Amino acid sequence: MRIPYLPKTFSSAHLDLIRTADDICREYAAQGFDLTLRQLYYQFVARGYIANKQTEYKRLGSVINDARLAGELDWDHIVDRTRNLRGLSHWTNPEQIIRSVAHGYRTELWANQPNRVEVWIEKDALVGVITGVCQRNDVNYFSCRGYTSQSELWSAAMRLSRYEHHGQKPIVVHLGDHDPSGVDMTRDIQDRLNLFGSTAEVRRIALNMPQVEQYNPPPNPAKLTDSRATGYISLFGRSSWELDALEPTMLDGLLETEIRSWRDDDQWERDLAAMEHERELLTAVSARWPEVKRLIADDAT
Repeated sequence: MRIPYLPKTFSSAHLDLIRTADDICREYAAQGFDLTLRQLYYQFVARGYIANKQTEYKRLGSVINDARLAGELDWDHIVDRTRNLRGLSHWTNPEQIIRSVAHGYRTELWANQPNRVEVWIEKDALVGVITGVCQRNDVNYFSCRGYTSQSELWSAAMRLSRYEHHGQKPIVVHLGDHDPSGVDMTRDIQDRLNLFGSTAEVRRIALNMPQVEQYNPPPNPAKLTDSRATGYISLFGRSSWELDALEPTMLDGLLETEIRSWRDDDQWERDLAAMEHERELLTAVSARWPEVKRLIADDAT
């Protein structure tokens, strides 16, 4: 949606920037992705349109803000994934909720699998990038928001231990920045899960140095004030890289491959077929709700 709220006259340089932003956003929207401002910024940097500097990030943000208010950019293409309205669902009648239940009915497709996969990502702002692939594969996911809190890690360990007691191998797939703390977070998750009694395997699939070398994301200086900087610099040098800089489509494909590598496809297809059969029954009930309603009313009398 392009809705002009405040008129604005743009310089030719800013108009070029806005057109480029629009092209990038449309490109990703066609693939089913929206972008945060940070992700859009990294697309500009990776394509050589602007320098990788904080001043350029702020300038881009200012121009994008003005362009949206002036109706030059689509409001739906750039999102804030860290602030959302929460509340209860509401329905106008029972028939409506039955139709919704039929559409959303799902059984736990990993319940009979030999492994149980979860996806953990460092940043709240990138949850939207992994939502599609995780939901397609019925995998639970959450944002660690940096170093995961003690409470959440203890709860996770209890949950993962329950999977183990049911004969499943729990796998935590972790994605984070390649910087002193981002790299250490994977180690921290593994150590604290073990401390709390879980033998879950933590697999860091991004961001890793082979990916940095392959995709060449824009570097940032390693934070020298980070207590882990000395060890990081001795291994990787003085540059660091943000997960946000990787293409959403690349992360989607990377996760798809990793998740499927832990899945028994034959069992998956059997459980999927059973779920679809039960969903068809619910759909039939919603389609014949007036008859069901009369039947229940007759029984009640």
